[in-house]
Order: sequence, then structure tokens, then C-alpha cells
Amino acid sequence: MKKLLLGAAIGASFAVSVASAQSVYVKPHVRSDGTYVEGHYRTAPNQTTSDNYSTSPNYNPYTGKQGTVDPYAPPRLKSYEYKPYSPPQPFKPKAPPKPRW
Repeated sequence: MKKLLLGAAIGASFAVSVASAQSVYVKPHVRSDGTYVEGHYRTAPNQTTSDNYSTSPNYNPYTGKQGTVDPYAPPRLKSYEYKPYSPPQPFKPKAPPKPRW
């Protein structure tokens, strides 16, 4: 019985340490549009999107909810990120202003 309890305690402490190692606390702040955001935990930033709390089938350990974002979906461009190509324009120097005498 003692071994079972010890194993459960070790497993629980390992799970907590793994979850906390992948989490970062975000302090409360006000966005540029005036929206107040309360402090919360999020996944630590890295080079992948497959291990975030919002990615399916991962679970958020703080809310207990399953992620809904498809990790294999192509990335979506934000409307302000799209810049159509426009060829460079030739430089046309302006004539200096005429003096007022």
C-alpha cells in the first residue's frame, strides 16, 4: 500500500512539474485598444504550434478543456499581413522651390 501511495505521489509531482515547466504566467495588462486582460498562464513560447494548450487533442491543465485548433491546418494570414506585390517606382526628383523675392 505504501508503494502505491508513493508511486501516486511521485507521478502527481512529476505531472505538476512538467505542466509548470511548459507554462508562463502573463501579468495583467491593458491592450492598446483599452481592453483589460487579467493575469493568466499560457504555454511557453517555442518554435512549434503542436504543443499549445489550444491545439487539439491537448488539454489545458488550468481549465480542463480540450484544445480546438487543428495542428495540421494551414496558417491563416491576418488581413493586415497581406501585401500585394507592387513593382518599384522610378525616382523622380522634384524641382527646388522658386525663391520669393
